[in-house]
Amino acid sequence: MGRWLDFESNPWGQEVLQGVSLDLMYLAIALAVLFVVGHLVWYRSRGFSKHEEAADVQGSVAGLPERIVRHTLPSRIFHWTMAASMLVLLITAFVPLLGLEFAWVTIHWIAGAVLILTIIYHVIHSIVWQDFWSMMSMGAKDFREGLGHFRHLLSSKSPEPEKPGKYPFDHRMYHWGIVVTSLAAIVTGVFMTLRIKTPFWEPNAYYPLVDQAVSGLNELGEPAITLQPGAATGLVFVLHGIAGVLLILMVASHIYFAIRPDKRWFTWSMIRGWIDREHYLAHFDPDKWSVGDGTIQENPPGGAIADSTVSAPRVDD
Repeated sequence: MGRWLDFESNPWGQEVLQGVSLDLMYLAIALAVLFVVGHLVWYRSRGFSKHEEAADVQGSVAGLPERIVRHTLPSRIFHWTMAASMLVLLITAFVPLLGLEFAWVTIHWIAGAVLILTIIYHVIHSIVWQDFWSMMSMGAKDFREGLGHFRHLLSSKSPEPEKPGKYPFDHRMYHWGIVVTSLAAIVTGVFMTLRIKTPFWEPNAYYPLVDQAVSGLNELGEPAITLQPGAATGLVFVLHGIAGVLLILMVASHIYFAIRPDKRWFTWSMIRGWIDREHYLAHFDPDKWSVGDGTIQENPPGGAIADSTVSAPRVDD
C-alpha cells in the first residue's frame, strides 16, 4: 500500500494536499469483502440459520392483519431515490480514478444535488408526518437493548435478547452512521462544487478556502501576491474522500444484509411496504411497536393519518 493521502507540487515546489489516495478505495473494498466472508462463516458456525427457522412466533393475533405496513409509499420513494443517487456518487467518485473517462464531474454533482434534495424532503416528511425520534432516539433503554443483542452475538450461552420495537438498535446505529457520513460528504462536496461550472454559478478555482498567499512576480515581472488553496482546502478534499471511502463500506454492508435470505423480508418491506403477521410476531415486541386495527391500504394517502393507522410509532422510550 502506498500513502493514504495524495499530494501535488504547486508552481513554487510546495507539496499541496489534494485528497485521499486510491489505495484507500482498495482498502475499503478489501475490508468489505473480508466482512462479508467473515460474517458468512461466523453466522453458519453459530447456527443462526436454524435459529431463524425456529423463530418464536407465539403471540396474540387478535386484531392483527395479515399484512402490517412498515414503510409508506413516500418513505419507499425516498429510500430508493437516495440509494440510486448514492450509488451514482460512489461510481463517479472512484471509477474515474481507475482511468475510465466520461463526464463524471457533471454526473457527480447532479447526483449530489439529488441526494441533498431527497434528504431535505426526508427530514421534513419525518418531522411533520412521522415520528422523527423513532429512528433517531438513542437513550439508556436503547443501549441496554443493543448490549443484550451484542452479548448474545458473542456467546450462545447468553440469554435471548428482548425483541425490539419497529426500529432495532442496529438499524438506528446504522442510520446514525449514514447521517454523519453523508452530512460530511455533502458539506465538503458543496464547497468543492463551487470550483466547477454549474448552471447556478461560475467556477472559482480558489474555493473552498483560500488560506495561502504566495509572493512572486506577475507576467510583467512586477512583485505580486498570488492566492493559492493550501492545507485547509486540501483538508476539505481529504474529508470528502474519507466520507466516500466510509460510504463504500456502509453501502456494501447494507446491500449484503439486504440480500441475505434471513433478512430479505426487510428488503421486500421496502419494496412493497408491508411485512406479514408471522415476521411481525417473530421479530418485534407488540408493546414497543403497537399495531392498530390495521386494515391494509395498498395505496394509502399521504400524511400523518396514513403513517399511523396501520403501524403506530415506536413506543419503547
